[in-house]
Amino acid sequence: MRFGVMRPLVLNGELDLTFLAGKPVTAGLVVAAEVGLDSHRLMRDVEPGTDRKQMNPRVFGTRVTPFSSLRLAVILAVLAATAALVVGPSNVSAAHSGASALAVSAACDGESATPGETLTCRVRVSNTGGTELTGLFLLHYPYETDQPTENYAGYPPLHLGDLATHESLIVFTSYTVTTDDLPGPLVQTFGADSDQTDEAWAYATTPLLAHSGAATASALRSATVAELQANAEAFEYTVGTPGGSVTYSTIGAPLTLNLALSNDSTSSGILGYLFEGLTETSWLNLQVEPGLAESWEHSDDGLTWTFHLRRDVSWHDGQPFTAHDVDFTFNRIIYNDDIPTSDRASFTFRVFDEETASWREERMTVSTVDDYTVRFVLPVPFAPFLRSMGNAIYPKHILEPHVDDGTFNSVWGIETDPAEIIGTGPFTIETLEPDDLIVLRRNPDYWLTDSAGNRLPYLDEIRYLVVDGLADELPKFRSGETDVHGVLGAEFATLDPVQEAENFTLYSRGPTFGSTFLAFNMNPGSNAETGEPLLAPEKLRWFENTRFRQAVAYAVDKAAIIRDVQHGLGYPQWAFVSPAAGDFHNPDVRRYEYDIQKANAILDGLGWMDRDGDGIREDYAGNNIRFTMATNAGNDLRLRVLEIIQAGLAQIGIRGDISVIEFGEIVDQLTSSYEWESILIGFGGSSEPHFSISFWHSSESLHLWNPNQSEPATTWEAEIDSLFIRAGQELDHEERVRLYHEAQMLAADHAPVAYTTHSERLTAVRNVFGNLTPTLFGLWDIRYVYRTDL
Repeated sequence: MRFGVMRPLVLNGELDLTFLAGKPVTAGLVVAAEVGLDSHRLMRDVEPGTDRKQMNPRVFGTRVTPFSSLRLAVILAVLAATAALVVGPSNVSAAHSGASALAVSAACDGESATPGETLTCRVRVSNTGGTELTGLFLLHYPYETDQPTENYAGYPPLHLGDLATHESLIVFTSYTVTTDDLPGPLVQTFGADSDQTDEAWAYATTPLLAHSGAATASALRSATVAELQANAEAFEYTVGTPGGSVTYSTIGAPLTLNLALSNDSTSSGILGYLFEGLTETSWLNLQVEPGLAESWEHSDDGLTWTFHLRRDVSWHDGQPFTAHDVDFTFNRIIYNDDIPTSDRASFTFRVFDEETASWREERMTVSTVDDYTVRFVLPVPFAPFLRSMGNAIYPKHILEPHVDDGTFNSVWGIETDPAEIIGTGPFTIETLEPDDLIVLRRNPDYWLTDSAGNRLPYLDEIRYLVVDGLADELPKFRSGETDVHGVLGAEFATLDPVQEAENFTLYSRGPTFGSTFLAFNMNPGSNAETGEPLLAPEKLRWFENTRFRQAVAYAVDKAAIIRDVQHGLGYPQWAFVSPAAGDFHNPDVRRYEYDIQKANAILDGLGWMDRDGDGIREDYAGNNIRFTMATNAGNDLRLRVLEIIQAGLAQIGIRGDISVIEFGEIVDQLTSSYEWESILIGFGGSSEPHFSISFWHSSESLHLWNPNQSEPATTWEAEIDSLFIRAGQELDHEERVRLYHEAQMLAADHAPVAYTTHSERLTAVRNVFGNLTPTLFGLWDIRYVYRTDL
């Protein structure tokens, strides 16, 4: 997986406007390309709140439909005026009745209000159950009002229509404060009901003090999977106009120009425009399509695959692309143990040895048949094999000398002249100014053409304006300096009313594929130079304790993150596979709902008590339960999430000290020095669970909490290892789903990381681009995008 910050390649936000050609991205820190398929390049999709500074699990291909925010204004029948009101136990959570298939969270604009002002409240109604809910209504009124009045906000109730499984609806509703509401604070109550079989309530408070401003009430409804699939099915490419550019903003710059060595999504995202694989995964429907290979066939047992390569492909320096480049890539780079590439994880096969009752590693053989034919022989079946063939191919004539003399790990560093980075892709790097500007230039000799025979890509340039932080991106979009923007939750209410006036469209597509979580260092190793342990022994004992990790998970207030950081545009994360991945997602894993009482009970049971009354618990040896929680600079959203986690930990007697450091230093700590305590980080996701094996398998380098294990340190890690191996080799889809569901259950039970939330994939795109449509996986294939205003 790769660490990084990623926007629609907007180098800083978990986006997924990102579909280059469907290249595979193996696991890495923070979303290499929040696409969840075999692509890491052509399809660029901007997502909110996740900078490209994430670990990037190389995944492999995707695309999206314009989504103007849904305005809910249908007012229907009156619910019983005397209906009893059930108020949640706090303004952070909701109380449930009925079948509890509904969840409601709410937050209101403004830190205070005075009579005459209009408060706008965001209410998220989610169907957390397994069946569709019909006849859904929303009620909203001040807590002091015990019956409908003329000023009753939300009477008659809003009719929200139906709500499919795991679908969410965000409603913006307003209330004008009156003198009757004083003295404050004003408590506003929100209830949702479906056919009187499911109901849920929540409330939000606002101090009644001086404050000005009002917002327009509106609603945002995430596009459903069916809607996004329908967009993909209806889409047809049109012949475009060549020229022009697309401009993004980003808070990240590449850490390396060597794609084989990259672990961050910024590096892999940029370099993904330069390199290609034998196959591509469609941004429309996830179908595997020809890439550098024009066709292939396989043996009846699925173990031998023969690929026939295109004969019209050349490297950026004009040299022909051949089967020898493919042979070199796999045998000299990916299977070279002296090269620390995370690509190797996807091509390492495990075979169970009955005699030793253990797993042994095997590799496939890769050989050239002739200049344009290459053969792969696998030791075992591999379900996502064709998808994995989206892995980047590298130029033998450029890189072989560096492999031969042992300098490959230092070649194509960040100081390298971008003109020296040679691939076959649709773009090259023209300008790389890490603190200011990144410009990608069209490859005039790219092999792909449109239906009229015109050589692609249409765009002359892709530009990234480097900014200091996420807050700097919206002003550049609204001023017209950028064309695409990953919308943060706090920005929706501002952008929604001005879509037409400012000539852009908001596209909403549900939860991200990627994850954000708090990881704990459980590495028992020592510093190679000093011999000192990587982690203080007492902290290692805490972090290795499953009950401790579970207590921390219960102290993570996901509702507060969604309400206060994502402004309602978020989803609590429970399983390591996102709901966006379809049936691979397990909705029935153990859930760590925010529960301070339960967390305290766990720690009490461990005998870790606050014996000196300073507010911090001590372990049985008298050590204060205190540790550092780091996150990357430039991402205020992650910092705010960390502050919410810190507040939750304080309530259970744990001191979490926040540290903000540069992203490159975080990557170094996680992949090289291993000297860290806990880190809030993002990780890229995919619609194919196998491509997170470098994170979940105990022997892999991105198994963050304890990497590169020679033998699994725990029974549960061994079980997850086995499940991933078996699922990767299982060709029956239903059985693969069952195996990954079991792995998610184990991971949730043992909580090696404490998950936070998925953000809403909400993207603003200027209305000047053709060949765009929202799908489950992205907004476009950048090679076919063209400007309509030239």
